[in-house]
Amino acid sequence: MGVSVLIPYSSHHKKPVTVYKQNYSSTPNPQPPTLNPQPPSPKNFYWEAFKTFFKIGAFTLGGGYAMISIIQNEVVVKKKWIPEDQFVDLIAVAQSCPGVFAANISVFVGYKMRKTPGAICTCLGVILPSFLIILGIALFFHQFMDIPWVAAMFRGIRPAVVALIAAPTFTLAKSAKISLANCWIPIVTAVAIWLLGVNPVYVIIAAGLGGFLYGKFIKPTE
Repeated sequence: MGVSVLIPYSSHHKKPVTVYKQNYSSTPNPQPPTLNPQPPSPKNFYWEAFKTFFKIGAFTLGGGYAMISIIQNEVVVKKKWIPEDQFVDLIAVAQSCPGVFAANISVFVGYKMRKTPGAICTCLGVILPSFLIILGIALFFHQFMDIPWVAAMFRGIRPAVVALIAAPTFTLAKSAKISLANCWIPIVTAVAIWLLGVNPVYVIIAAGLGGFLYGKFIKPTE
């Protein structure tokens, strides 16, 4: 904000000159500090976290990555337990770890909130619905299989399951950038596991070691 000052000149000038001087004394209004979302008190958090993730596990059809948007809506948007940037980091860690993604992300979110007790509550909440549903199906599975139309239905489902397993293979092949130069890797891997009976864990370790050596000594930038 400027302040006008009249400066009279010598007699050679007929009119004074108006000069604007910048006022540096005024400062803009400070912005309120951004507060980090805070979870509820420990007394209420464990039950609230269990209920939240139980609902997520019960009503998310498909599980896995389908849970990301629902967990984000519950944990970040509605309850504001975790900031958005931290939630993205937790997703990256959960994706890179072995195991079921739904269990991984629930454990990381719970541990971020309340360490080990929080991780136990969130993990139990997200896996308990599917456990109870599968347990109920298993108890009556053999009784249903004795019904002719149920047995016929499963005979039609089996070929479809093969297609469901095979279809993602082509998608993964595109994302893995398989070309004529490296197509021998999945072929050798399939032969080693299928015909030779090699443990898949050893195959993964060997492939990872080979990729590390290739990137370090042959083509580091590829």
